[in-house]
Amino acid sequence: QVQLVESGGDSVQAGGSLRLSCAASKYIGRNYCLGWFHQAPGKERDGVAALYTGGTSTYYSDSVKGRFTISFDNAKDTLYLQMEGLKPEDTGMYYCAAQPFLRLRDARKSGEFSYWGHGTQVTVSS
Repeated sequence: QVQLVESGGDSVQAGGSLRLSCAASKYIGRNYCLGWFHQAPGKERDGVAALYTGGTSTYYSDSVKGRFTISFDNAKDTLYLQMEGLKPEDTGMYYCAAQPFLRLRDARKSGEFSYWGHGTQVTVSS
């Protein structure tokens, strides 16, 4: 079992920046796929970024590519999402998720992940 706790959500103006963090309750190791998901009000949960702890490849959705950066600090077992150039459409809950041995190409699918945090709210005003 892995418990995940997100933090860093806030209310910002359009064009602003935030860094979300997701702390894991145990050693993650090199065989986990870790992802960030965005759920806008009334919408489904969409994968926006992911990485595999055993490699250097990353996944970004088209909506955030070039603006968001995902990273993992294996010394702290903490996942980050650096968000730049925030837009009002980025508003919503952000969840981190973890799944061992999940291929990165499947990381956009929320149903592939077993472990979830409770989310952190990001609000971007125009």
